[in-house]
Amino acid sequence: MTETLPMAGANAQINLAGLAKNDYRGNPSTLCQGCGHNSISNQIISALYEMNVVPEDVVKFSGIGCSSKSPTYFLNRSFGFNGLHGRMPSVATGALFGDHRIKGIGISGDGDTASIGMGQFKHIVRRNVNMVYIVENNGVYGLTKGQFSATAEVGLQLKKQGTNQYMPVDICMEALASNATFVARSFAGNPKQVKELIKAALAHDGIAVLDIISPCVTFNNQSNAFHSYTWGKDHEEPLHDITYVAPRNEIILEEEMKEGEIREVSMHDGSIVILKNLEKSYDPTNRFEALRVMEEAQRNNWLVTGLLYVDTSKPSLLETYNLVDTPLNRLTQADLRPAPDMMEKVNALMF
Repeated sequence: MTETLPMAGANAQINLAGLAKNDYRGNPSTLCQGCGHNSISNQIISALYEMNVVPEDVVKFSGIGCSSKSPTYFLNRSFGFNGLHGRMPSVATGALFGDHRIKGIGISGDGDTASIGMGQFKHIVRRNVNMVYIVENNGVYGLTKGQFSATAEVGLQLKKQGTNQYMPVDICMEALASNATFVARSFAGNPKQVKELIKAALAHDGIAVLDIISPCVTFNNQSNAFHSYTWGKDHEEPLHDITYVAPRNEIILEEEMKEGEIREVSMHDGSIVILKNLEKSYDPTNRFEALRVMEEAQRNNWLVTGLLYVDTSKPSLLETYNLVDTPLNRLTQADLRPAPDMMEKVNALMF
């Protein structure tokens, strides 16, 4: 872990990395007051602080849009890259391939991911790139004054845009269809759940897709809009209570879950995600059950939140390529250049 010097005041609480919470903050937000994106940034700060992650061991990625401004508001000490609209996944793939020791956090939006960036999103998911991919989903293009996005519900009426005629793209369904190994949905108005899901996503080895409904208080916050605070609070249907526990002895419960039962899902690093079922039994390791629940929620206009699906058995992109221990961007010319005797063997085979 990178050695750093704490920047905290004398009375600040220090975590196991020797850092205070202020060491995880970014610049003051320039987004609208009350924007759900700011709440998500705050939970990223809290999650990383509580998990004792050193900011210099994290790299941030984003594309274009209100959501893509968010990395400015957390982890000032981390490197970041703001890519072209919809092109964040290819930038992230290259950077994380170059240095497998760092953890990637990508912040995208419903336009950046589900419209212009859909092709890149599908490919980073199927490759199981080792990163947290957060979609701050508000159903509109807020940065360009509130046009419908690909996730806007059919029939949504906006003052200057008229009525949306098209069925929405469901980001979690798209992620599952592309064989994502971690899929979750949350609501910016439920900060505790958001934070615990971010912790679980950071512990996952592979792509972790978090679709977070994040109300736009300026352009899309009518009480009947599916991406508003009012609608979200009235229609949220949590699948379970979720708690993240740092690495400890591995425990796995194999039995079928019942109502109110607790299931512990082991992550690659030995950490545990504890799920307590609420109204009905739900198994987040069953891909077909996840699809069924999302389809049912879509038909009934329910905002189903929680850990929808997780698979810790599939190798990540970096494991698939069996990379050397030294990050590729740290290899020297001597490491990369074939030895003279090897070149002689190659030349002998060619000629």
